[in-house]
Amino acid sequence: MRYLLLLLTTILFSTTLFSQTLDPIKWKATIEKETDDTYILYFEATLDEGWHLYSQNEADSDEIAPTPTEFTYNNTPESYALIGETTEPKGIEKFDNIFEMDVKYFEDKVTFSQKIKRIDKTLQQVKAEVFFSVCDDEKCLAPEVVEFDINLSGEAIENKGDLSSITAKDQKKSEALHIDIKGKDVFPSEQVEEKSYFNIFLLGFLGGLIALLTPCVFPMIPLTVSFFTKGAKDRKKGLFNAVLYGFFIFIIYILLSLPFHLLDSLDPEILNNISTNVTLNIVFFVIFIVFAISFFGYFEITLPASWSTKLDSKATSIGGVIGIFFMALTLALVSFSCTGPILGSLLGGSLSSDGGAMQLSFGMGGFGLALALPFALFALFPNWLNSLPKSGGWLNTVKVVLGFIELALAFKFLSNADLVEHWGILKREIFIGIWIVIGLGMVLYLFGKIRFPHDSPIQKLSKGRKTLGIITLAFVIYLVPGLTNTAYANLKLLSGFPPPLFYSIYEKEAHGPLGLNAYTDFEAGVQAAKAQNKPIMLDFTGWACVNCRKMEEQVWSHPEIIDILKNKYVLISLYVDDREKLSEDDQFKFLKPDGRIKAIRTVGDKWATFQTLNFKNNSQPYYALLDAEMNLLNKTTAYTPDTNEYLKWLQKGLKNFRK
Repeated sequence: MRYLLLLLTTILFSTTLFSQTLDPIKWKATIEKETDDTYILYFEATLDEGWHLYSQNEADSDEIAPTPTEFTYNNTPESYALIGETTEPKGIEKFDNIFEMDVKYFEDKVTFSQKIKRIDKTLQQVKAEVFFSVCDDEKCLAPEVVEFDINLSGEAIENKGDLSSITAKDQKKSEALHIDIKGKDVFPSEQVEEKSYFNIFLLGFLGGLIALLTPCVFPMIPLTVSFFTKGAKDRKKGLFNAVLYGFFIFIIYILLSLPFHLLDSLDPEILNNISTNVTLNIVFFVIFIVFAISFFGYFEITLPASWSTKLDSKATSIGGVIGIFFMALTLALVSFSCTGPILGSLLGGSLSSDGGAMQLSFGMGGFGLALALPFALFALFPNWLNSLPKSGGWLNTVKVVLGFIELALAFKFLSNADLVEHWGILKREIFIGIWIVIGLGMVLYLFGKIRFPHDSPIQKLSKGRKTLGIITLAFVIYLVPGLTNTAYANLKLLSGFPPPLFYSIYEKEAHGPLGLNAYTDFEAGVQAAKAQNKPIMLDFTGWACVNCRKMEEQVWSHPEIIDILKNKYVLISLYVDDREKLSEDDQFKFLKPDGRIKAIRTVGDKWATFQTLNFKNNSQPYYALLDAEMNLLNKTTAYTPDTNEYLKWLQKGLKNFRK
């Protein structure tokens, strides 16, 4: 009777919950008989689109890493023996920008297999379980365990548990997981919007504007516009040709990204496999060093002169619309020595990010649009040409500055390789130190203290050089705290460029995020909140949760936010993937609404179930503001990269608490 009451209670509290929580993976087990005593067990996982299940061989380290899939069996020397290890298919291997390491994972459908040999001739059933976690591109769910009862006769049934095995202790501990949260109808959960491609388009556009200021492109603007406006039979025709020329420049850079879409359609992972493995990151590092040296003026990178000569002759001989297209293509080739390194940065950045080919197209489109606009605008408004500065030494200054930027970006690619292989040569502080040295070199150049081959003697520093020099010096000063082991070392404006905080020359102590005093037990945290008369900031997190780290490093580190978390709230951080074993007395069985029994064996099992049961959510990070009487103080929220928005969320919780 008691387990029936427990089942009804669980269903009552969880019907709405499980209709909204994420359940992106389904398991099925089958068995195949080879000989009288030899069998093969098959475990098939079917995943929803966009979700990944990780390999059994993922590194289980103290660093942020995916949770490896693990199979365990109930065999003893007298019952049956495992023949070899549990096997898995090839899967997908790539460098993951979220975990910043090489990972192997499976998507859609995957089957694991294990061969066994029966020792006990009377054995009719074996038990197995799989421990796993699944992730998509934004979040990872708490690790779960699925158990199987497999009959050697051929039936393989997922274990849904024996209800009679639920004891009074199990019932009591299950009920203790439930808290009566008040105010859910007043404060609904927040939905987080997905990112768009607009940012990559703007970055490409910015790159195009920078390319306009290089010696290969800038002098071409007045020459080309004058050619169209003065060489045409009438002004209207000249305007049309100039605008068409700009349009073709835009189209050409879009066309350059199309081959990557073909590769992407053949194999969605090929772009990541090509451009983010260790070898290619080192190749990119070398290429960017070469680009930087070229920009410094020690040699020129150009495409074969015959290419541009042939295209130029084609444009002259053909004429008309096709001739204008070849003229635009000629510009793209002639300006390659200046635009190539910028496009290389765009290519490397796009192909190492989720969205690969599509991101590249948006970036290329922005780049091409920025290059094309001047030719169209100056054709429409030719008087503007008089306001353009004359070509001169300042163009070479722009090129050298780009050389310093290329040099800094080169070390990002070397850092990627270092993180994957754990060489330890570019720890976070060393990387930042190199950027500081490069920044100081750029400052000395801008203030005329060092010169490069094509620089003219400086009689007087221009306002532009002084301004850019001051901005660069300010950036260098901003980098300095990154060399320290303090809460201000995260440099959130550069998040994603330096190695992560844990990859450090300093030994990190085990404490709350950013040195905050965080309770890792819910009841202990509630008691502290009562004693201190403070509200609770409940943080559902995970050791392998990258977005959790991003929130801590980029948002929580804001001076006002960290002050509020430190002095105004009691922080309770519950790690849903913590694999520390609970004591024997604290372990229990939890009955799910679908009839399955979940064994609560670890700290992570307990807090993952606690989150799902009470907050109708099973992803991290996830935050709730409560008082000690379990009244919600604001709507729950998830990953919120907007610092001001998160600060207002905390402040509103404080305001409601004081009421």
